[in-house]
Parts: sequence; structure tokens; C-alpha cells
Amino acid sequence: MYQLLIMTKKDLHRKRPRTEIPEPTLRRLPRYLHFLQGIWEQGQMNISAPAIARELNYDPTQIVKDLSYTGAVGKPRVGYVTYELIRIIEDFLSLNTKSEAILVGAGNLGSALLSYDNLSGFGIKIIAAFDVAPTKVGTQIGNVSVMHVSRLNELVTRLKVEIGILTTPARIAQEAVDIMVDAKIKAIWNFTPTFLQVPDSVVVQNTSMYANVAILLQRLKELKNKQYGQI
Repeated sequence: MYQLLIMTKKDLHRKRPRTEIPEPTLRRLPRYLHFLQGIWEQGQMNISAPAIARELNYDPTQIVKDLSYTGAVGKPRVGYVTYELIRIIEDFLSLNTKSEAILVGAGNLGSALLSYDNLSGFGIKIIAAFDVAPTKVGTQIGNVSVMHVSRLNELVTRLKVEIGILTTPARIAQEAVDIMVDAKIKAIWNFTPTFLQVPDSVVVQNTSMYANVAILLQRLKELKNKQYGQI
């Protein structure tokens, strides 16, 4: 059993295909990981794709396909070694290393993110925050200092930070992004509802609470209509 737990970084990568990963797969992998961590803590040493499918309500074929992008390969009648699969997914999602990030917009949402202790569990460590409000500049939220946005370029350049988190009001979102792009930020996690204009060399991941709430309310309406229609 102990031999199964000894894995080098070379082992983790040996079967990983070189291809672009579909976004739906990237969204499902963290859910697989959370499930696997739970059953590993309960002492389950092996898990099969059909078993994962039953618990998460996915198609087993889809799970096998998703996991194949990470290089994980199950064995007949055994499935996957739980701990091994956890390590592979963590490595694939770069959760074993902490990528440094800066945050722009230390208002209510930004402050909540800065105070969220478990953010590092997603592979991101916020090392500095920026704002223009006198009530925010010079303060500390969580363990992160809030500086004036005029210092962003200097700090990002000196520390070679590549990730920016955007939590400003929508009306100044593009202006803030332009500052990040000028500072050579490579990836932006956008919490505003603004459609950002960035060069092709910059990655943007939108996390719109407006869109998520709209979907939630629409699904609730559909559920109620279905229930009323059955009465």
C-alpha cells in the first residue's frame, strides 16, 4: 500500500496528454477533488468512475474522459487509487503551489475575499490590495495591506505577479483593468458585471454574481411552475 503513495512529479505527468482542456471539464474537476478528499478521509482506498458518478450524478463515461485529461488511468475491477487520484488532480489544477495575486477594489466584496482564509486552498495567495478611497488606503484587511492604486505597477513589476482580482464598482472596472494590463498582469479574475476589453495575451475569468443570481431565480421559477403544473 505504501508504495502506491510514493509518487514523483514525473509520475504525475507521465500520461498527461498535451491538449486544450474544455472549460466544463475544468469546472467539474474541483468537484471530483472535493468528493475524493472526503472519501479518503473516511478511509476509502479505491474508487471507480461509476461510484463517483452515482454520488455526483454524472455520467461515468464523462468522468473517465474528464480524468483522462489529467493523465489519471484507472485499473479494471479496481478503479483509481483514491490518494493517487487526489494528488494527480491537485497537481493538474496547480493547487499544490500558491500563485501570488493582487486585488483591486477593497470595498465590501474585495474585503470579504481578503478576509477569506481558505482562498489559498484554491492555489491563490493575495499579497496586496489596491484602492483609491482614503478610508481604505493604508489599512490592513485580513493579513493584506491596502495600498493606493498608483503603486500597483511598481509592486507587480518588482514581484512579478501575474494574477489580478477585480472587485471594483462596475463603472471603473475597465479603467482598473487597463492599469493591470499596463503592469503586465497575465490573468484577471473578474467579479464585476463589466465585459472587459483586454489583449489576446490576457486571460479573463468572469464570476458574475448578477448572472448566477439570474440563473438561480429562473431555475426556481421553472421549478415552481413545474410543481404547480403537477397539482
